[in-house]
Amino acid sequence: MSTPFTFLIPRAGRTPAAQAPAPRILTLDPRQAPIHTLDLELAAPASVRPAGRETTDWSRVTGALLALVRMHGSPLGFIQATVEDPADILGTLIATAGRELTEPIARHRREDRIPAPDAVTADRPVARCMRRRLSVLAAAPPISVIVATRERPMELARCLDSLTRVPYPNLEIIVVDNNPETPRAEQLVRERYGDAVTYVVEPRRGLANAHNRGLREASGRIIAFTDDDVIADREWPAALAEGFTAREDVGCVTGLIVPAELETAAQVMLEAEGGVTKTFEQRTHYLGSPDADPLFPFTVGKLGSGANMAFDAALLRRLGGFDPATGTGSAARGGDDLLAFFRAITAGHSLVYQPSAIIWHHHRRTMDALKAQAYGYGVGLGAYLTAAIVHEPRMLPRMIRRVPRGVVYELEHSRPNRCDTGVKPARLASAQRMGLMYGPFAYAKARRISRRLDRESTR
Repeated sequence: MSTPFTFLIPRAGRTPAAQAPAPRILTLDPRQAPIHTLDLELAAPASVRPAGRETTDWSRVTGALLALVRMHGSPLGFIQATVEDPADILGTLIATAGRELTEPIARHRREDRIPAPDAVTADRPVARCMRRRLSVLAAAPPISVIVATRERPMELARCLDSLTRVPYPNLEIIVVDNNPETPRAEQLVRERYGDAVTYVVEPRRGLANAHNRGLREASGRIIAFTDDDVIADREWPAALAEGFTAREDVGCVTGLIVPAELETAAQVMLEAEGGVTKTFEQRTHYLGSPDADPLFPFTVGKLGSGANMAFDAALLRRLGGFDPATGTGSAARGGDDLLAFFRAITAGHSLVYQPSAIIWHHHRRTMDALKAQAYGYGVGLGAYLTAAIVHEPRMLPRMIRRVPRGVVYELEHSRPNRCDTGVKPARLASAQRMGLMYGPFAYAKARRISRRLDRESTR
């Protein structure tokens, strides 16, 4: 369930005592597409590069820009700008970041004990965030990255190129080819990546089945999952590993998903509705956490998605992996990631949102694909809520008390909130609501199919 929509994610407020800084809300207009996505590093020497990539033809980068701003690799927020001369890009973005992200920049300097730019010091201290990162790299707990794929060799190659370039020293990469129709993925992996990537086939279709196959093959203490339509940031594995050090009971870490491109109106719309208000502060969630909203833990869709998630391997195996009646490729169409988050939390573990664990995601490019995705996300959300009670029936009283109120609120208040376009986001919200209502039936159907396949496989 990559890059979830916000239409039907309950927006219930946090408890007053634990208010976090409200994320800045950007206004992305699909009529501005294409919007160039960039990655700006403010720490000296300041630099800018295309989102998720090393090089580009800068002469073509003019017009509307959206930049992820970082300092010492830590993300601080998004900024927008319009540039007509490519030679002005870096200076314009630095100036815009100084105006728009004054407080996040100052907070980062305070927390990392970095002097102001004009301060005179005998030596240049190393930022605390960089020291933490170096400490994680020194320990380097073994991480297995599972990438499920099906008939998308070009996207898979882009993803694997990024993963094989990361500097993490103890990384296992496993590609699970899910019910393939052609040998293209196998040929790609074996010819282009050799021993650097392990290739396996999962004949039973469905993302949860593919993830479970990867889990059986993996040897790492941490099992990370991402999709084949992403680019992994160079520091992604190290940032995930760092998230597991936040508390002793961390069972799951999620990260920041940012757009790799905003070339079409559909991509801009999805990002406007689902991405640009994400927080850039690390947060920890567990049963009874003081900052949990009234609908927690059922609202785990706000905490991350399957394109960027990692689990303690021992915990995930104790939970039985992913429910095969959920996920893309099943009748339920999704919900496998949300159910895994929910079960980790209800098993007494915490979930850490680690914004420095960055994945660059390629959103759906057409409105037809976006509408289908909205409907599928709604089905997956309804299936997840049903599956949550099937797996954890003790949570039923809490669901009865809390979830209907949140669903009713969303059905009444779903509305376009951050973009202005001739293609109405309300149509996407309607598709998602229809999917939500069908979700419980879809999960029941998927369970029947899964059980039948289990019986057939044992004959």
